[in-house]
Amino acid sequence: MNAGALPVIASHAADSPRDILRHMNFFEHLQSELDKLKEAKTLKTERVLESAQDAHVRVDGKDVLMLTSNNYLGFANHPRIREAQKKAIDRWGAGLGSVRFICGTERIHHELEETISEFFQTEATILYMSCWNANEGLFPAVLEEADGLYSDELNHASIIDGVRLCKAKRYKVPHSDYDAYEKMLEEDTTSRYRMMITDGVFSMEGSIVNLPALLAVCRRHGATLWIDDSHATGVLGERGRGTAEHFGLHGQIDIITSTLGKALGGAAGGFLAGSSALCDYVMQRARPQLFTNALPATVAASALAAIEVLEAEPGRVAALRENTAYFRQGLLSLGFRPLPGDTPIVPVILGETAAAIRMSELLLEQGVFVTGFGFPVVPQGQARVRCQISAGHTRADLDQALAAFSRVGRQLALI
Repeated sequence: MNAGALPVIASHAADSPRDILRHMNFFEHLQSELDKLKEAKTLKTERVLESAQDAHVRVDGKDVLMLTSNNYLGFANHPRIREAQKKAIDRWGAGLGSVRFICGTERIHHELEETISEFFQTEATILYMSCWNANEGLFPAVLEEADGLYSDELNHASIIDGVRLCKAKRYKVPHSDYDAYEKMLEEDTTSRYRMMITDGVFSMEGSIVNLPALLAVCRRHGATLWIDDSHATGVLGERGRGTAEHFGLHGQIDIITSTLGKALGGAAGGFLAGSSALCDYVMQRARPQLFTNALPATVAASALAAIEVLEAEPGRVAALRENTAYFRQGLLSLGFRPLPGDTPIVPVILGETAAAIRMSELLLEQGVFVTGFGFPVVPQGQARVRCQISAGHTRADLDQALAAFSRVGRQLALI
């Protein structure tokens, strides 16, 4: 055998007709499952954007109003943020080809981490390629078999997957039931350390965690509180600093994870903010941090610019609140019953997945791009269209959306 050549592995059994048939049956099974989704009219399909993300976009050759993006502050196509990316690629290049601890750390990473720490009033911050990576990597890095991990049952999928990877004792907390959570803590007399994880804003409901009540329970029982603030960062609080600021508890949360891919520029990236000891330890142990390329400098630059614009233009957060209130009231006046809340996530429950997808298709025909969500993203029977409001929407945009909802609602006999 030549040096470096791979050995040839005998495959007598794999060549048998039975194994060949088994191999083919696997892919046929997948296709049959896809065919079932198509027949039930629940197959999800992509809509292809042909323009920059903004309040108005071009989709499949048609100009439509965007009502389904996480671009809450209208920063995804902001000129100052675009310019920051252009300058970053000229200075820092296209990519790093390395993880952070080898040779992937650039000065702009530290600048952004320091800015985020100041923004949330934490000792330190560590960047990730996504908030999913941050959520998935923290539990197995810091908790062991002797510890207890508590998670709200409606938490984001990234938290659920992170919980599954963790060796700690795992407890599912009934959604927003803090009496039940307190009782669970009282009964847990064996855990060394206990940690509670919750969304700040629950992404499919648009509801806000009752942070004062949850924090009080954690403090009474010595539990560490961690919040994923992805849909609250740039959205809640007078200055957009999230759930804690919304409740007057800014700087009092033990651990915060969030994203740079929603309100803060809309590109990519996430972060973990907390104590210096936590961030230093995670840098040593978290697998997504150790084995994933560093965040591109272009994304770090755009996120840094987004925070600067947010601090210079705090009126954007107020405009987002005003737009949200106007749209919610408009839906109620039409006869719809969106889930109650104060966030720019406005879900209208329709029941079956096929109904939600059909409504989203009809709305797109009316020039409004909104997405229908069904199982397994939401529970069976709770399918919905999820509207997402932006500070970039004008009052005319919202009136256009409400007129489309009125027409489609009557067509489907929903109002």
